[in-house]
Amino acid sequence: MTLPLNRQILASLLLMGALTGCRGQVTQDAPVVPIRNMYNQPRYDSQERSAFFQDGRTMRPQVEGTVSREDDPNIGVATGRADDNAEWVLEVPRQVVQRNGGGAAFVARGQERYNIYCAPCHGEGGDALGPVAARVSGLGVNSMVPPTFHDDRLRSIPDGQVFATITHGIRNMPAYAQSIPTDDRWAIVTYVRALQLSEQGRPSRPE
Repeated sequence: MTLPLNRQILASLLLMGALTGCRGQVTQDAPVVPIRNMYNQPRYDSQERSAFFQDGRTMRPQVEGTVSREDDPNIGVATGRADDNAEWVLEVPRQVVQRNGGGAAFVARGQERYNIYCAPCHGEGGDALGPVAARVSGLGVNSMVPPTFHDDRLRSIPDGQVFATITHGIRNMPAYAQSIPTDDRWAIVTYVRALQLSEQGRPSRPE
């Protein structure tokens, strides 16, 4: 006996609904995995004991004498401080500029990195008119608005101090040591100085 067409459609819809509601059953059987070594991979949690290493430690100590490719053995380059740690490095180290293609290429690299990491807050012109700064200012949180780079105080501080501020952060500004390599941080310092020079002699922006 053949069901009428409308009943066939109704029965099909009911069957589809029942199938979509099927969630399966809990099982203790191992899952069917075509590539088993991609499913079962050796891993450890932090501080977990390891049977692989003789000392039983999962978290391995740094190999003695290892130097990161990102770290420069020159203290001034790595920290922005003089060798005796008594004062800031006054200018961007010459060897950093030279190994990155010279002045013009270094400033261009600094502009690229600045526009990615710094412009959202400090503005493309270094005038503290970035979109993030405008947002917090509009909310009335003026304490979170960064200073303009064209302030006389920031024009006169040593390059090493600007580098260290990028490295470690200050107040609301986070540290960028983990995000921006050493040479790129110096490149940003160079570009900040270029922005400051470009604004010298111009009339002050009305408040």
